[in-house]
Amino acid sequence: MRVHIDQEKCCGAGSCVLSAPEVFDQREEDGIVVLLDAAPPAELHDAVREAAAICPAAAITVELVERV
Repeated sequence: MRVHIDQEKCCGAGSCVLSAPEVFDQREEDGIVVLLDAAPPAELHDAVREAAAICPAAAITVELVERV
């Protein structure tokens, strides 16, 4: 899994941080999302997918990366 964020779209709702605090944080000054881990471990994949699904600004995209 590869996680991408679009800080231009982010509205600072913070739902991603609540869903996956190991992967997402927010900037102190304006609440915009900060990506902590672009390739989170498998045990966090469900939480990351949930964060992307509930993001009100659709600022999070998830790319599935196949391991070889």
